[in-house]
Amino acid sequence: MRFRLFGPRTEAHIRRSLEYLEEANLAWVEHQAAAEHHAALAKMYAERIARIEEEIKNSHQIRSVVPRQPPDDSRNEIERTKAESVVVYPSRTTR
Repeated sequence: MRFRLFGPRTEAHIRRSLEYLEEANLAWVEHQAAAEHHAALAKMYAERIARIEEEIKNSHQIRSVVPRQPPDDSRNEIERTKAESVVVYPSRTTR
């Protein structure tokens, strides 16, 4: 008869280690996919920032080229009544 000090236990440890290895590989794949997703988002936002900055720069150049002209009748603008921003409903007693 052979004496096996770590025989049956070693197989259980190896199986458990293989399970841990598989979990680690799956987690790595998930995190790799998430990293690729975040890198794509970062690239998209960088392009968006550059596009918005370019639009702002172009709008400042256009404004400096085209002088603003005052309205024809500025007095009418002052005299116009402003629309109320709050709607007033009649109370229930007056209905």
